[in-house]
Amino acid sequence: MGIIVNLDVMLAKRKMSSGELASRIGLTQANLSILKTGKAKAIRFSTLSAICKELNCKPGDILEYVDDEVL
Repeated sequence: MGIIVNLDVMLAKRKMSSGELASRIGLTQANLSILKTGKAKAIRFSTLSAICKELNCKPGDILEYVDDEVL
């Protein structure tokens, strides 16, 4: 697994929809969905920064590392 994306958790905590966040940061809903589901292979720092700014959070609130061997 490696990196887990907890974007849906932060969206729920901030009571914001995916569509609203996508609109605010200039990302398509499709690309935000790919990120939310953990199917993205990479994320630009500028995108991560924009997400954190809009959700008033830190990167560690969205991205989590889980050791594959522990699972």
